[in-house]
Order: sequence, then structure tokens, then C-alpha cells
Amino acid sequence: MTLKLLAVSAALIGIAVTGAVIPGICDEAARATPVVTAAASQQTAPDFAGITNWFNSKPLNMADLRGKVVLVDFWTYGCVNCVNTLPHVTDLYAKYRDKGLVVVGVHTPEFPFERSASNVQAALKRHGITYPVAQDNDSKTWTAYSNRYWPAQYIIDQTGKIVFQHEGEGGYDQIDRTVAKLLNASS
Repeated sequence: MTLKLLAVSAALIGIAVTGAVIPGICDEAARATPVVTAAASQQTAPDFAGITNWFNSKPLNMADLRGKVVLVDFWTYGCVNCVNTLPHVTDLYAKYRDKGLVVVGVHTPEFPFERSASNVQAALKRHGITYPVAQDNDSKTWTAYSNRYWPAQYIIDQTGKIVFQHEGEGGYDQIDRTVAKLLNASS
């Protein structure tokens, strides 16, 4: 083993063990502080575009979701930060799905191995995800939302407007309160 190969191997092991991030490669941790936009842009939510597979649902579109509160969650199963948010997203779905909340996970891969439908399906099973998940292999929905980070959540009101946006981990209480307020439900 050459010295250069040994150094690269040690660096990769260090990154894996410490959870460090390589800037420009792992954008989900590019910011230390999550971005929360309470009023968001009030723009109409883009439709799901370029979806290669739907899991746990027939294909969905925003027009059919009018009248519902929708949480769009951009994630990928290989992102540690995304995986850390999944229990909160699944809990929110369980808490409010009977009150009118629709959660749509948009799985947008960062790495080639994350493009596999069977890998995504295994991740859904592993994390107990029963809400609809769209596989966005060509990043068309990601681009339509002008999204830049994993994970990212967008809350869409009953009229189809984006009223809340959060990037990164955390903000779970604020997300819950926003959904509850839109649904006129107690959190």
C-alpha cells in the first residue's frame, strides 16, 4: 500500500467515524445553522416533476392535494442528517394524517447508488416510512422547488401556497406548530 493510498484511507475512515463533512460533496451539512422561513415565499408549490417511481402511493400531483396541508420532505437515504429527521417526519405523519396532513417524501439522490429503486424501497422499510415517496432521480422536483440542501421541508397550505420552509435538522416544534395551525388542530 502506498503512502498516498494509506493517507486517503485514513482520511476516509476519520470522516466516517467523526461524521465530518467534505465541503462541496455533502451539501446537507454545508450550513451550521438551519434555515427556517416562517412565511416562506407564498409562491404556489411546484408540481412533482420527473418522478421515476412512486412508493406507498399512486402518482400524486399538487392539484389533487388542494384542500390538504402538505409537507414535502426532500431527503436521501445515504444522508445522515436526513436519516436523523425521519423519525420526526414519520411521527408528524402519524399524528396528523387523519386530520388532513399529506406527507410526500421526495427522495433525490446525491450519489449513484441512491438511484436504485430497490435500495430506496429497502430504506423505506428500514425506517418505517408509510407515507408517499417520490423518487426524483433526475432532480427535476428538486430543481422546481429551487431546493439546495438535504434535508429540507416545505409546508404547503390548503390553497397550494408554500407557507413554511426549513433546511437541515431541527425545527421540529416549529414544523409541528405550523402544521397544527393550518389544520386547526392542537399540537
